[in-house]
Amino acid sequence: MSHSETVWIVDDDRSIRWVLEKALQQEGMNTHSFESTSGVLSRLAREQPDAIISDIRMPGPSGLDLLAQIRERYPRLPVIIMTAHSDLDSAVASYQGGAFEYLPKPFDVDEAVSLVKRACLHALEQQSQAPVTEQSRTPEIIGEAPAMQEVFRAIGRLSHSNITVLINGESGTGKELVAHALHRHSPRAAAPFIALNMAAIPKDLMESELFGHEKGAFTGAANQRRGRFEQADGGTLFLDEIGDMPADTQTRLLRVLADGEFYRVGGHTPVRVDVRIIAATHQNLETLVQAGKFREDLFHRLNVIRIHIPRLADRREDIPALARHFLASAAQELSVEPKLLKTETEEYLRNLGWPGNVRQLENTCRWITVMASGREVHIDDLPPELLHQSSESQPSGNWEQGLRNWADQALTRGQTGLLDEAVPAFERIMIETALKHTAGRRRDAAQLLGWGRNTLTRKIKELGMGGDDDEGDES
Repeated sequence: MSHSETVWIVDDDRSIRWVLEKALQQEGMNTHSFESTSGVLSRLAREQPDAIISDIRMPGPSGLDLLAQIRERYPRLPVIIMTAHSDLDSAVASYQGGAFEYLPKPFDVDEAVSLVKRACLHALEQQSQAPVTEQSRTPEIIGEAPAMQEVFRAIGRLSHSNITVLINGESGTGKELVAHALHRHSPRAAAPFIALNMAAIPKDLMESELFGHEKGAFTGAANQRRGRFEQADGGTLFLDEIGDMPADTQTRLLRVLADGEFYRVGGHTPVRVDVRIIAATHQNLETLVQAGKFREDLFHRLNVIRIHIPRLADRREDIPALARHFLASAAQELSVEPKLLKTETEEYLRNLGWPGNVRQLENTCRWITVMASGREVHIDDLPPELLHQSSESQPSGNWEQGLRNWADQALTRGQTGLLDEAVPAFERIMIETALKHTAGRRRDAAQLLGWGRNTLTRKIKELGMGGDDDEGDES
């Protein structure tokens, strides 16, 4: 921080004002103190500090009243709230009111100072990125990564057609979002978009879900009901997890696609519809076809144009933007201030495996919004299961990616001399695993590793993996 920061202290306790003034001035900051909230707002109209640290309970308007006024008029000014009464209510109220941090009394002076520094730094960052955040509108699908640009191009190319599309992608990658976009940019945009997830419907209800039923068609069918096909007439029907569709429903669907008409369950009059189908699956339909679990003719009908949605791990550059978007929407949903990821936290999230894809990231952001203690999210504020998900939890087949993540994280933490740690670890793991496979026989283990016997013995010695005896060798 180049210029010296100005911090205002608001507290009716003279000794606390004195302690804070001295501690902050020692750190080269300018301070100005108020013994009540009155006077703070009128002074703010003339000049603004880099941060304010305020008590809650004082004669006159409380620190929370002050906070509310500041949030309204100077939303970028960080306010740290102090209170001697560590009651939950004031903490919650100060966060909902948008406090930068919450400091229970009695506090540790060093902690207070480092909090103020963080607040000033935050104010500085806010100013530098102010204009950007104001203009940027959230696009309907977030994605700068090359893998996502391919998806956008496909949506663009298909925007004037009513052609059938099959979307492929793991669970949680956002298949429905892409289907929505295809609909919204199609000639059918004004008509309904109806979604149905095959995996979520009991098999015996699937027919009536899709095609509707007549009154009395089965027990419980008290009225006639229009199915999703009828609801989507003129528009788009999105069938998610199409691989889970039972065989007889597949046959009926094929007939509808061929004839453009169907019968409701228990009905005798054909119903005509004009529906565009977008189907999606996380399974490999070709494999299902080969196994006889999916009709080949239906597969060819659906597989006219295929769009593949990448895994989140294959579009890591989008993770920070997605996280910001989800943190903002979670904050809005819960009526709290959006949390901000520190740079190293963002970097840590970028390097995780994300087996649950974008949905897992969204749930993580909701968790952070509820659970992280401060306004800024540090690595140890993340959900515990993400903290233990370091390189060793990578699927074993993908050790190179795991190693890449480890190196990335180590360099982000400022570590140096990476190979001094990595190479011996790599060799040790290789040797231990080979010896495990040969029940400790070194001659065989050397062969498995592609080394000479002497090289293995030397390495074992260098790595301090036990003496140079040939245990089990001559047996």
